[in-house]
Amino acid sequence: MKKALLVIDVQHALCAGEWAAFDIDGVVDRINAIARQARAAGVPVFYVQHEEAEGPLGFDTPGWQLYARLDVAAGDPRIRKTGSDSFHGTELLSRLQSQGITDLVICGLQSEFCVDSTVRGALSRGYPVVLVADGHATVDNGVLPAATIAAHHNTTLSQLGSYGPRCQAMPAAQVRIAA
Repeated sequence: MKKALLVIDVQHALCAGEWAAFDIDGVVDRINAIARQARAAGVPVFYVQHEEAEGPLGFDTPGWQLYARLDVAAGDPRIRKTGSDSFHGTELLSRLQSQGITDLVICGLQSEFCVDSTVRGALSRGYPVVLVADGHATVDNGVLPAATIAAHHNTTLSQLGSYGPRCQAMPAAQVRIAA
């Protein structure tokens, strides 16, 4: 088993201001701790950045940049994406395959969009997933509060069985990453 950590869309526009995700500083602290654990074990940490043709996540705009509180190492690979699934139309799958990655740990933003789509995309491509249960977040959506949305996705994604590989939602304090 060879793991990789995927950190999805922890970008300035989604971490500050109007679209700041729920408990973003706590989420980032937990992501940073897991990233340090991964690097110490020699496990690659991939940072995925969403981009749009225009708007707050336009390529290379201030909002598109990774959040300043995120501890990113110089050698950490970055993946640019334009869809909610981090695999769709990106080099992620080929990069994982070239490194012999067999299992993924996933965290980031936003629970019901890119995190959900990427977990499902990983499972459909044969990757078992550990979803960091308190390492993903979103914003209130007018129907449900952000914390409920994240909790719902922890439960729902953990119950998916039709792909073969499974997703296990686990609090950051219980995630163990070894080479």
